[in-house]
Parts: sequence; C-alpha cells; structure tokens
Amino acid sequence: MHEELIAQAQAWLTEDPDPETRTELARLIDAGDHAELAARFGGTLQFGTAGLRGELGAGPMRMNRSVVIRAAAGLAAYLKKQGHDDGLVVIGYDARYKSHDFALDTAAVMTGAGLRAAVLPRPLPTPVLAFAIRHLGAVAGVEVTASHNPPRDNGYKVYLGDGSQIVPPADIDIAAEIAAVASLTTVRRPTEGWDVLDDSVLDAYLARTDAVLAEGSPRTARTVYTAMHGVGKDVLLAAFARAGFPEPVLVAEQAEPDPEFPTVAFPNPEEPGAMDLAFATARAGETPPDLIIANDPDADRCAVAVQDGTDWRMLRGDEVGALLAAHLVRRGATGTFAESIVSSSLLGRIAKKAGLPHVETLTGFKWIARAEGLRFGYEEALGYCVDPDGVRDKDGITAALLITELASRLKEEGRTLLDLLDDLAVEHGLHATDQLSVRVEDLSLIAAAMHRLREQPPTELAGLPVTRTEDLTLGTADLPPTDGLRYTLDGARVIVRPSGTEPKLKCYLEVVIPVASSEDLPAARAEAADVLESIKRDLSAAAGI
Repeated sequence: MHEELIAQAQAWLTEDPDPETRTELARLIDAGDHAELAARFGGTLQFGTAGLRGELGAGPMRMNRSVVIRAAAGLAAYLKKQGHDDGLVVIGYDARYKSHDFALDTAAVMTGAGLRAAVLPRPLPTPVLAFAIRHLGAVAGVEVTASHNPPRDNGYKVYLGDGSQIVPPADIDIAAEIAAVASLTTVRRPTEGWDVLDDSVLDAYLARTDAVLAEGSPRTARTVYTAMHGVGKDVLLAAFARAGFPEPVLVAEQAEPDPEFPTVAFPNPEEPGAMDLAFATARAGETPPDLIIANDPDADRCAVAVQDGTDWRMLRGDEVGALLAAHLVRRGATGTFAESIVSSSLLGRIAKKAGLPHVETLTGFKWIARAEGLRFGYEEALGYCVDPDGVRDKDGITAALLITELASRLKEEGRTLLDLLDDLAVEHGLHATDQLSVRVEDLSLIAAAMHRLREQPPTELAGLPVTRTEDLTLGTADLPPTDGLRYTLDGARVIVRPSGTEPKLKCYLEVVIPVASSEDLPAARAEAADVLESIKRDLSAAAGI
C-alpha cells in the first residue's frame, strides 16, 4: 500500500510544473510521511457546481497548478464539444496566493486548445469578471478565488457565456473531460498568445453601476468601509465617487489586499470578530457614520452594520435582502424577485403585496441568476444581485451602492434602516431568522447527522409540531434534487443541508410572529429569540451534533 502511494506521488512529481509544490512533495516522499501523502493522494478534488475549492498544496486533493491545468484542459475540451472552437474565455483572479499563476495557466491552456483567452489586468472583484463575460461576448469565464475561505485555500469558479455560474449537467460534463486528461504532457501550454485586458472593461463595469441608482436620489449617507484584506477597495471607492456619495472612511488595517488575512480568523463578515475593526473605526470618528459596509475578499458579498442603541450590530443577510427589496418596490421596480430556499420568506410577502412574481431556488447564485425575468435576487449569506442585466451573479459593489442610497433616502426623512425594518415587521409579520452552523474536521460527521435526521426525523421542535417533512434529495414540484431536509412547523421553518463550499453542516431557521403595531415589536422579538434558541437546542439533539 505504501509503495503504491509513493509511486503515485513520484508520478505526480515528474509532471508538476511548480517548483514550490515539487519541493513540498519531494520532502514528503523523502520523509516517508505516508499519512500526509494519503491525505493528498486519497482521491481528487471534486469539480462541482462551485467549480473547485480546497487547500493549497501538492497532490490531486489540493489546489495547485497541476490541478488547475487539468481543470482548464477539461473546460476547454467541453467548450469545443459545445461548438465554441475559437470562442473567447475571460479570466479573473483575486489576490490570494497562487491566484495569478492559476489565471495565467488557464489562459495558456485555452490558447493551446485553440480558444481565445483574455485575462483581467490585475486582481479585481469577482463581479467584474461576471460582467466582463457578457460585455465581451465570451463563451465562458473563470474566476480564481476562494472567496471568504481561510488563507490557505484557493478556488476555481466557472461561468458560461450567459454570465452565470455553471449548473448540472455542465459541471458533470466538464468533470468528465477533466478526468479524461491522462497526463499533463498532453496539454499544450504556449507561453504567449492571450490578451491581458486594459482598464476599459473595468470602466464599462463602473459606468454600469450608475444604472443601479435612481436619478436624482439623495446621496448623503456616510459610511465606514472594510475590504476585509480583499480586492474590493479601489472599485468600491471609484463607484461611490461616481455616484456622488461621501467618500467612505476606510478600515485602514484591512484596506489593502493581503493573502494572509492577518486581522481575522476567517475573512468572512459573518464570522465572529471579523467586523470588530470596522466597529472600532465607526466608534472612533467624531461623527458616527450612517452605516458600515463590508465586502468579503472577492467583493461579491456585501455586509451592512448599523448603530442600534449605543452600539453597532451587523444586519442579517435576510434583513438586508428585505430592505433592498422594499427600496426597489418603492422605486417602482418590475420583474421577478428571487431567493434561495434557505432565505427568509419575507421576500415572498413583499413581492406578493407589490404584485410581483416571486421564485424560490436551490441555494447559490448559479440557481438564483436563472430565475425567469429576474429583477432582484438574494441569498441570506450576504449575496445580492441588484443589476441582473449587468452582473448575473451576486455583486457586493452594486449592493453597497443601493443600500447606501436607501440609507440616504431614509436619512432625508429623519429615519434609519432599523425604522424601515420595523415597518416591514408590522406590515408583514416579524420574520426572525438564525443559523445553526457546525464546522467539522471529519466530513463523515455531516453525513452521519443527515442520516440520523432521515432515519429518525423530529416530530416537534421547540414544542412546535412538525407539520411537514421534505427530503429534498427527491426534488419537489419546483426544485431539482439537492442534499437537504426541510421541516415546516406551525409558525416556523427549518432547512438542514451540508455546505457546498466549506466543511460545515448548516441549519437555517425562521420564525414568523404576527405583529399588530410597533409597540408589540420588543415582545415579539423576545419571543422569536426564545423560539429560535429552543429550535437550535432540539435540532442539535435530533442531529446528534
């Protein structure tokens, strides 16, 4: 067994084009570190609907140049079989370790396969890449990013020519082409022949951001902004300057790209502590800002924090989604409002009252972006699509513009984002959401929890009877199959699913409490908090986590 493992590693070593990972792998072979070699050669990173994502390092279970070259070769073969013999593939990348290398490898493989390749001029937000695909008439796009994953990770996100991320069966077909790459020696990689784009694509994206805002709307809200050590700062500042908003105050420690992400445990605004420096910056100013804006490292997500009493708190993605929807309705928007099934049902109530179509999709913008007649789409994980004709994906830059326009309009009325949330609760009922998220080292624990819930489904949670249990692997009338469970309770809803991008089991909870007037809101919020805590406790016990 050990001999076979060593032979596999040595075969990989002979083809590896990267001196760093060659040195790393040679050291493991020489040390006879069979446990580590088994971890790296026990399979291959699976190419799925999120593309590839994993820890950097040598071997087929890690992200490295060898894996990326195979992925690019598989994508090129797929595109040619789709009839795109000389189509354009546009490639973007973030500021993580190896991102630029992976982008250039992809350009070389596409060029070698007879396709045309164009690389964005420098590390830029993912939405710029998603925009560029449609703007340039490309047949596909690749973004090298691991979004908000830990520093040691990187990833490879694939879009097709409609500007949205791949969905089945494209992912399965591309994976088959990747598996058919027998050896890297068969993959042509010229050293030139692709284009490196200038700033005209970025300029076109920025010009498009103007369309997000209403002509003549107030632009007075003051913001504190953090790029979370990612690539959002320059593009967001340029967009805010074009719009005429006050220049955001930067969280200096997190303003510039840094692949080490030194000030945060996880570079995700949702993670505990990630927003602490932003809160400190907001408190330090002579005049408090009206809101705090944060992007994740590739700037496709947008977090919003507001002053609540004497301190600051981050709004939930569901709260921001409802605020943006209400703002668009007031502005007279038409078209479909779409969200993922794990997001709040409040969006459906807002759309229904406005007489607008509402659609629920599977989790992820690869599904949300495909809603027919899409005008606005969001998911609770801080993703918002507010300009689907420009970017058919989540976009943290344009979402930041739109929420700042809303804050400006409310400011002119002597009100805040929290006041509008209160109005929505009185109008549609208090929709309180929470999440139970369990990060694991051993992925089998997630499978075991899902199995346990399927074998012994809970009959009640927090004293509320479960009125309906749905195993989403079977699909529904409106949804294709996915690994998840949905429980409908009297006045509540629970969805349990494994994360598609991280080693986490995620449970999404929602409680809806009717509210007669704003005076009833404090009691309703207290009741909702108690019910959500009880559901968490009972669900943990039922899942054995």
